[in-house]
Amino acid sequence: MTDTTLPPARLPALWKRLDKAWLAILLIPLVLALLDPGRVWPTLDFAARALAHTGIFIVFAVLAVGYLKATGAETLLAKAFEGREFRMIVLASLAGGLSPFCSCEVIPFIAAMMAVGAPLSAVMAFWLSSPIMDPAMFLITSGTLGMGFAVAKTVSAVGIGLFGGLTTSMLARSALFADPLKPTKSSCNSCGCGTSPFTGKPVWAFWKEDNRRRTFRTTVLENALFLGKWLLLAYMAEALMLHYVPADMIATVLGGDGLRPILLAALVGAPAYLNGYAAVPLVDSLLQQGMSNGAALSFMLAGGISCIPAAIAVWALVKPRVFAAYLGLAMAGSIAAGLIWNVIA
Repeated sequence: MTDTTLPPARLPALWKRLDKAWLAILLIPLVLALLDPGRVWPTLDFAARALAHTGIFIVFAVLAVGYLKATGAETLLAKAFEGREFRMIVLASLAGGLSPFCSCEVIPFIAAMMAVGAPLSAVMAFWLSSPIMDPAMFLITSGTLGMGFAVAKTVSAVGIGLFGGLTTSMLARSALFADPLKPTKSSCNSCGCGTSPFTGKPVWAFWKEDNRRRTFRTTVLENALFLGKWLLLAYMAEALMLHYVPADMIATVLGGDGLRPILLAALVGAPAYLNGYAAVPLVDSLLQQGMSNGAALSFMLAGGISCIPAAIAVWALVKPRVFAAYLGLAMAGSIAAGLIWNVIA
């Protein structure tokens, strides 16, 4: 008889290959069926209705990202790192806060730009603003939390980028930011290896080339699966939170207009943050249960910047002291934005 069991040595590798989000989506109704059978259908129904409501935004989002990827529009980011330093900081903040390319997607691009002389201040501005907002996230955020919140998050993304970039520029000669890059086995310079990040132009009529059409199809499919997966999981978590977590507890801890709820929201943002898309339904449920507007914004900003994908992008290139400065600037900017939004909203 054939032994179909996996050897113990292969189990960790198999576990790593499993998609934890899809696994959680399957486990939630199974656990509910065992512990609270009456909540299985309401939870699934809530998640399905919410996902259908967000569907139009998902369609626009994945088509927009697919188009930008297929055209090679990321080459336009290089324009943000040319010219005077202050101009670079401003353009890098805008590029990070408005473009669909997050810091973790452009690690080689950023590394090449730093190698050819782009200042750390401009790179820091991009790193801080890029994980917070992009066109897809704006559509989903505005569709769930309202246009005002989406605009506030976008403005905050650019503002935190400016704050971090200017602060880094002022302290550029200090021990904190001196010699910021980690040593690498190989490096590129202005006359060295590879294609310069400052060359190349987007091809807007991408459908005329087979490889760009393939890029468009692949990107649309991957992003549709990615968004659908995380939003479905988030909506299921939202249904559970609305039913099982007492609203008065949320209101007590994260409600009010003072500094404490905003500070707490920023501190718990990193460990509780899945990604920018999954955070939207989570914050929506927290707002319904009494979370203050400022705390909600602070949670999304601090969580977005310090979440694992964005943080790894920075950690991969810079020394620990610069990484610590990145996190410190993120926290300070997120708390300040939360306080301002509490007054305005």
